[in-house]
Amino acid sequence: MRLSRCAATMSAFLVTSALALSGASAAASAPQPRATDYVALGDSYSSGVGAGSYYGSSGACKRSAKSYAALWAAANDPAKFDFTACSGARTGDVLAKQLAPVNAGTDLVSITIGGNDAGFADTMTTCALQGESACLARIAQARAYVRNTLPAKLDQVYDAIDGRAPSAQVVVLGYPRFYKLGGSCSVGLSEKSRAAINAAADDINAVTAKRAADHGFAFGDVNTTFAGHEICSGAPWLHSVTLPVENSYHPTANGQSRGYLPVFGSAA
Repeated sequence: MRLSRCAATMSAFLVTSALALSGASAAASAPQPRATDYVALGDSYSSGVGAGSYYGSSGACKRSAKSYAALWAAANDPAKFDFTACSGARTGDVLAKQLAPVNAGTDLVSITIGGNDAGFADTMTTCALQGESACLARIAQARAYVRNTLPAKLDQVYDAIDGRAPSAQVVVLGYPRFYKLGGSCSVGLSEKSRAAINAAADDINAVTAKRAADHGFAFGDVNTTFAGHEICSGAPWLHSVTLPVENSYHPTANGQSRGYLPVFGSAA
């Protein structure tokens, strides 16, 4: 009887050990996830203007440690992280100055672009300083550019990214609507001007989403996270007119970490 129990115990031990060794062997032979090579391209919404904590080495590009790109890299520890997004960038600047790190080994690319091509800064300056009539006229001009000219500009950038990194996951992020209509603002732009600015943001997002989809890229709609946090809301994640003036109409640190980062992270 005692011998039988001993034999059973030894048998159980051998079976357990065999299963454990088998599991260890399988784990050892399982393919390991590939380390990510990430490149962050784009304009001030990607560089992080308005969020503060700018890297001194980035100069006028104002790349921020609080940008969604830098926050994602800090949390995910990619094997390589190249951050070439730059304040004021247009599509031509991406093509001429930002694509060097993008290559066949690149796994992930993020980008916001197109707002400066459409005259974002000039439009907002006009609206802030010249009244409703001039504001609406300048917005109409910008919306015409978005419909008629911007698609081809975006295609040039997306074609270049795809040509350099054909296997990369490319995440194109949009722009938030600036204003909560019927919100808490009692001074500043007219409600009609605010509505027109929001409509222009919807236009550029629609065009960008379509061009991204046609290239097989993911599009991240940040209006899903910024809803309730526009200018004139109780808890805005966008700067209104402020000093330094370059921060105006750009995401705050919360806008980057709570507005952009979750949308990018879900698509990356």
